[in-house]
This record gives sequence, structure tokens and C-alpha cells, in this order.
Amino acid sequence: MSAIARTDRSVLGRWWWTVDRWTVGAILLIVLIGSLLILAASPAVAERIGVDSFYFVRRQFLILPVAVAVMIAVSMLSPQQVRRLATVGLAGTIVLLALVPVIGTEIKGAVRWISVGGFSLQPSEFAKPFMAVVTAWMFAEWRRDPAFPGHFIAMGLYALLVALMLSQPDFGMTVMISAIWFGQFFLAGLPMIFVGALACLGAVGAVGAYLVFPHVASRVHRFLDPASGDTYQVDRSLEAFVNGGLLGTGPGEGTVKAYLPDAHADFIFSVAGEEFGGLACLLIITLYAFVVLRGYAKLLSETSLFVLIAAAGLLTQIALQALIHMASAVSLMPAKGMTLPFISYGGSSLIALAFAMGMALALTRRRGTDREVLA
Repeated sequence: MSAIARTDRSVLGRWWWTVDRWTVGAILLIVLIGSLLILAASPAVAERIGVDSFYFVRRQFLILPVAVAVMIAVSMLSPQQVRRLATVGLAGTIVLLALVPVIGTEIKGAVRWISVGGFSLQPSEFAKPFMAVVTAWMFAEWRRDPAFPGHFIAMGLYALLVALMLSQPDFGMTVMISAIWFGQFFLAGLPMIFVGALACLGAVGAVGAYLVFPHVASRVHRFLDPASGDTYQVDRSLEAFVNGGLLGTGPGEGTVKAYLPDAHADFIFSVAGEEFGGLACLLIITLYAFVVLRGYAKLLSETSLFVLIAAAGLLTQIALQALIHMASAVSLMPAKGMTLPFISYGGSSLIALAFAMGMALALTRRRGTDREVLA
């Protein structure tokens, strides 16, 4: 037993001295802030829908320790193990996405969730981190051996995921996946002819979404001309920031959350603005910027193309998700339901982000040699 204990301590010790402890600390601080905001925002939402006041609090606090454990466990993996995890995870995610139209549950007009044991699982959340790693692997193998069709495999996986997500429909997640995939392809050194082709494809896709999906067109119209439709959620969100000012109204003293839909999830940044003020919002933005920019800085000296592309894709996912959530809350872009990483309520999002951050930490850990990467 003592030998096992010594082995466990040595594993944890190696992890602690090789992982980026500042980034781990920043993520845990974000999780703590999220816990406080869930306590502040979710009781009003629970009462409005007729459930116990602490319904969402209990569920989130049940998932939070699991998410932190997943992040730490995944961050102990080697780059080779990260590839294996992502490959298995992506395969499972594709199967679940294909099953969503068959056994999925409709919520707010979209079929994106599968109900499992009282919890709603959203497979598309897991597609982002796993796709980022598998795509990076394919691009890196293509650059190492031009005869290997890694870029075509990556294109095929991207097309498959986009088709599955648009069938739900989930245009916002499609945009996220597309942005990450294009950025990784760019880092891999795509030919310039592909740059023009992909830019044209992106423009055609955006126009097509506007013409084909009424909810996309509606959001664009309301963003450009608020008088053209219902802007209730955005108006209430902006009201929350006005009420909060610089220092906020105080914990639990906010009023907008009582009638702001999804105040605990898609608009939790607004609750932070009202109850804790602009300074607290600035702290949240700074923490996200610290995590992402510190990760990018560590990649500047990276010699493994796989690690560079994969970690950049994972960090970009976290940055984009936070940016979209906060920009939607202050009406800097059309409203899009997107959780705030490690802060908003949501089991699928929280666990998927734990995988993403865990893999990013694993890939940016200090390594003695490149043997781990090339194995």
C-alpha cells in the first residue's frame, strides 16, 4: 500500500512541476467565480419555471467537481494519449450526433440534446475539443509526409460534422467549428489557393444560412435594426449592466435576473455586470485573456507541429466561446446562445470544456524530450 501511495505522489508531483500552475490557478479562480454567479443567478430562474430554488445550484455543484477532476486527469496525459482520447471521443461524438435526430429531445425549437438519466447531453459540445485535436493530428501527419492525405481526411471530418450540426440546426456551433478548423489549417501551411477557396466558401455559407434558416435571418435583422423584431433579452441584458454600474448592486441584489431568460446560462455575464459591476466583468475578461494568451505564448517555442496546431485550436475554442457570450450580452453581435466557459450553468458544456482545457494543459506541459510527442 505504501508503494502505491508513493507512486501516486510521484505522479502528482511530476504533474505539478510540469504543468502550467498559473493557468491551472486562473481556471480554478474562474470556476470559483462561476460558482458564486450560479448561486446569484439560478434561484430566480428556478422559481420562474416552478422548481426548487436551488435546483440548478445542486446540479451544477454536483458536476463541478467532476469537471475539475476530468481537467486534471486529462492534463496528466502524454501527447500520444491525448491523440488517442480525442480519436475515441470524436468517433463517439459523431455516433451521438447521428442519433440526435432519431432519439434527441427538442428544446426551444431545436433537436440538439439526448436525455440520459435525467440529464440532457449535447453531443455537439464535445465535437469542438475532440475535432481540434484530431484535425491537428491529420494536418501534422500531412506536413510530415506529403503522401499521407491528412488534409483530405480533415476536410472530410469537417464536412461531416458541419452536415450533422446543420441538421439540428445549430448554426452557432457550426461557425465555431469552422473558425477553429480554418485557423488550424492556416497554421498547418495551407496553399494560398485554398485560402481564397475557403474564404469564398465561408461567405457563401454565411449568406446561405441567412437565406435558409429563418432564426438566423431574424437575429441579424434584430441586431441591425432593433425595431424590426423582439429584442427583449438583449434589452434586459443591457439594463442589467446599466443597473450595475462600476461596482454593482451587491450579491443577490440584482433585479433583472428575475425576468431575464437563461440568466444562469446564456446571460450569466449580465448577472455579473448587475450584481458585481463593471470591475468584476473586467476581472473575468482578464482571466480569460490570461489563460489564452499565456497558452499561446508557451506555443511560440514549440517544436512539434501537432502540439502547436492542437493546443492553438483548443485555446481558440475557449477564447471564441467566451468572446461570443460576452459580445452577445452587450449587443456587440447578434444574440447567440453560448455558455461562458466554466461559469455558465450546463453539464455538457462544462465537461466538454474540462476536456478541452485538460488537453491544452497536457500539450503545453514541460517535456524532457520529443519522444512523447512522436510516439
